[in-house]
Amino acid sequence: MKRVIISSLLVLLGICTLTGQVNSLQSYNALSARILAIDHNLPNETLSGLSQTYALELGFRRQFGKLFGVAVPIKVGVIDVGELNNIPVSGIDILGQLYPVGTNGKISPYLHAGYGIVSERFDDANHQIPLGFGINFRLDKNSWFNVQGEYRMSDQDLRDNVMAGLGYVYRFSSIDSDRDGIVNRDDRCPETPGPAGTGGCPDTDMDGITDADDRCPTLAGSANLGGCPDTDQDGVPDNDDDCPELAGDAKHRGCPDRDDDGINDDEDKCPDAAGTAALMGCPDADGDMVPDGEDRCPELAGNPTTNGCPDRDGDGFSDQEDQCPDQEGAAPNGCPDADKDGVSDRDDKCPELAGDYNGCPDTDGDGIGDGDDRCPTQAGPGPEGCPEIKPEVKAQLDYAARAVRFETGSAKLMEPSYIILSEVGGIMREYRDYDLAISGHTDDTGSDVTNLALSEARANACRRFIIATGISASRISSAGYGETRPVGDNSTAAGRRLNRRVEFSLVPRQ
Repeated sequence: MKRVIISSLLVLLGICTLTGQVNSLQSYNALSARILAIDHNLPNETLSGLSQTYALELGFRRQFGKLFGVAVPIKVGVIDVGELNNIPVSGIDILGQLYPVGTNGKISPYLHAGYGIVSERFDDANHQIPLGFGINFRLDKNSWFNVQGEYRMSDQDLRDNVMAGLGYVYRFSSIDSDRDGIVNRDDRCPETPGPAGTGGCPDTDMDGITDADDRCPTLAGSANLGGCPDTDQDGVPDNDDDCPELAGDAKHRGCPDRDDDGINDDEDKCPDAAGTAALMGCPDADGDMVPDGEDRCPELAGNPTTNGCPDRDGDGFSDQEDQCPDQEGAAPNGCPDADKDGVSDRDDKCPELAGDYNGCPDTDGDGIGDGDDRCPTQAGPGPEGCPEIKPEVKAQLDYAARAVRFETGSAKLMEPSYIILSEVGGIMREYRDYDLAISGHTDDTGSDVTNLALSEARANACRRFIIATGISASRISSAGYGETRPVGDNSTAAGRRLNRRVEFSLVPRQ
């Protein structure tokens, strides 16, 4: 009996040691109970016939990972060996169990082998090696019906035996499928590892918001912004903030607007004075589409050609500079200046140059007077007197409309556009009596006001670049039309790309 107790303690010590060594693995504990049938006659040739006896077994199992477990069953019963009948026995085993398909299926077969000590009459003991096979049939989440059989080899004569049993296994639910240190019953995401702070669900950026609920799962942020960061602390998350490093407000997508005119400061030419989108945020008190900062007559409606001042006779001279404000005139003071060519100054299209064509000369000799000739230095067919534009030049301008590119959401030209615009400047030098009209267009993404302002800014950016190539500013005009003149379907990506363009048109000089 003493040897049985010592051996039992050694087995338990071994189990504790194994448990400590693999405590980082997925594991659980289980208890089992079986009724056993034991036969010594079948494996021993000196004995004959079948002589079954019965025993009761209680066991403990520690499962290490999916495939391997260790079981420690304790048995109490009686055996018949030859002439010896109803001998009381007790024993303890340590068994290694291999589960080829794991332990969580509806049917879980296993193999086992190990070492056991069996005491007869609670005194003498023999040592046995059990080899067996069993199947667990799932009853519910943590319960199984068990069938097990084994052959046991003993170091004592006539003690080899065959043992079979039926029983019940109960598993304590402490599974941690994702190995994150949180057992499944407490884990909100049992199949995906995560920290305890988020109930076991993943939190890539460690901001306390699970990836499933985090709008920015790879960037740490705050809960009130859906887990997204807000660098400028303006209450608009960086992923929705057009100005993530400048504090603004939500209605301007996080950008500052000091004058609150709806135009962001970085796009507002007059950020401290409320204005209109058409004038890039600048005010226009007299409504003549000339910003007050450029309007020489800010309280009198005029037109851009006279710097915002009125011009009653429409001769291009503002009334305050025109010495004949009610009579159309010419340089230098807006009044008639007879050139003695037989045409009155009022009707003379060239009041300072004598000529035979409505008072004008015909510089290029194409039969159209300079006053009517929109290309006076280049001969061309009537009625405008301009040379025809070559098909290849038209094709080049069409290509420029598609190829000029800007940085997203701005009027800053991308470097590949420089070559294209330089080629447009070369065309201007070839057609020196033509002016260039530049028109900007956008798709319908964003507000009408923003799109109109962006289209004007982009057209003006192209104008400034071509002027920088040496073309006179007076020969180039630019305008923006926003989303009002689409050439493609705005409901498709391809159509929107076609609508984001800057068109270039050669027009005879007025």
